Amino acid sequence: MSIKINSMLGTTNDFWYVSLEGELDISTADELKKELHKLVDEKNIDIRLNLEDLDYIDSTGLGVMIGILKRLKIENKEVYIEKPKSNVRKIFSITGLDKIFRMEE
Repeated sequence: MSIKINSMLGTTNDFWYVSLEGELDISTADELKKELHKLVDEKNIDIRLNLEDLDYIDSTGLGVMIGILKRLKIENKEVYIEKPKSNVRKIFSITGLDKIFRMEE
């Protein structure tokens, strides 16, 4: 199991753009957690997670996303989920997290 994480500051400097590729599970979640917290430490702004190349997510991966969302909400910031594959979108839907995160096609 592996994950590739690419992150950059949005062109207008008002959000972090993070794309995930591979599988987000118990073996890769800590890597994402460290990256997201590093970004928020640097600049506390909205995060846009592009999941179009994410093949799989488990509850540990969802937990990392919930954790960073809670941290951002303190400053009224959001996590946007962009372009999830149907199987990944289904996990958000089943867990009700599609109502918590900003879901975008």
